[in-house]
Amino acid sequence: MHVLNEGLAFLLELAALAALAWWGFTAGGNVIVHIVLGLGTPVAAMVLWGMFAAPRARFKVALPFVLLVKAVVFGAGALALYGVGRSALAVGFAVVALLNTALATLDRDAAFRTAAR
Repeated sequence: MHVLNEGLAFLLELAALAALAWWGFTAGGNVIVHIVLGLGTPVAAMVLWGMFAAPRARFKVALPFVLLVKAVVFGAGALALYGVGRSALAVGFAVVALLNTALATLDRDAAFRTAAR
């Protein structure tokens, strides 16, 4: 189950980045803004994730901060889907991301407890 949930987590991360790019390339008033938002928004999310939320994050931070970063990235992905007119997909994405993150957090807590014994 752990491997499946981790695989789903990776797919959700990619989906959030794709949603941010989709929104970015459609937002704004001109081509320059489209390009800056379409490339910059997912890159900013990748940097944030890589610094704090990735399994091999550059900075090891407490779990609440990791969860905050995940909420920001997944929340932004859901809002991006809503912003491009895909409200049902946005809600579905948010629900799956929330469940996946909750299961991963419980799994991490169980592994920590087992290792502490």
